[in-house]
Amino acid sequence: MRQRFISPALAITFLLGACSSEDANSKSKTEKTGDSTSSITLTDFAGREVSIEKVPERIVSLSGGDMDIIYALGGEVAGRPTSSHEENDAPYKDAIQIGSTHQFNLEKIASLKPDVIIGNNPMNTKDVENFESIGAEALLTSANSVDEIKKQITLYGDMLQKQEEAEKLTEEIDADIKKMSAGSTENEKRALLVYGAPGTYMAALPNSLSGNLLELAGGENIASDYPALEQYPQYAQLNTERIVEANPEYVFLLTHGNPKEVKAGFLKEMSENPAWNNVAAVKNDKVEILPADLFGTNPGTRITEAISYLDNILNAEE
Repeated sequence: MRQRFISPALAITFLLGACSSEDANSKSKTEKTGDSTSSITLTDFAGREVSIEKVPERIVSLSGGDMDIIYALGGEVAGRPTSSHEENDAPYKDAIQIGSTHQFNLEKIASLKPDVIIGNNPMNTKDVENFESIGAEALLTSANSVDEIKKQITLYGDMLQKQEEAEKLTEEIDADIKKMSAGSTENEKRALLVYGAPGTYMAALPNSLSGNLLELAGGENIASDYPALEQYPQYAQLNTERIVEANPEYVFLLTHGNPKEVKAGFLKEMSENPAWNNVAAVKNDKVEILPADLFGTNPGTRITEAISYLDNILNAEE
């Protein structure tokens, strides 16, 4: 088989692809003959009906968050996203690194003989035919909110026939969020979420995963009424005049790239526009980079850890 790489996406596509998709309810149906399961039918987030003959034994996950959920449910993967954070990857060390949602090695994936490949909707919609050509079923999901991550858990629970484990996991997430909400202040802190790479910065809207996390942590997204970008409806162009007028108390940076480089580039852009000096977050040195493993992508079962991280920052002085 000729080695094939999916060409690198643009920087902004790399940032947004893991979190941009239309919402969809996952459904599952298991058909049985006598006492043996004959097939499992799932409906993924793209509305596609996917049938697998049995609980998959060889799964390839293009996203770390999806992989995290699979392991939390007692499963494992044969192929995993390429990672530079080996200290966090001990549970997955035996899985082969195959690239990512945005750029993967199809030949290496094929060598693993996967039953199911878990990708992103809509990022990997175009790749379904390639996945099917190597004998695998494609299952597409997304993570634009806590609710979508909970739907992922339910979907993978159905796929692995681990429904009880999935239900317990979602109940734990709900309980943790409820506990944090009970202890949070009603005094919402104004915040701006900036997603990007050096030279390309955008505001994350409430319908993005980071926007949803900010809301659950008790923050007020100052970009909530910004017009969404047509291609990336979870994000908007930065508007310096409106930002200065809203006067955010915090500016949070989210990135897949080098955190120091991203922050330096953003601070440089701000320094070129004196208006930023009047923003409370800048005056009080509250421009912070959020951890990429919690905010730069789907954190999977660590979603409550991400909310808690923001909550601790926003309420540190309460």
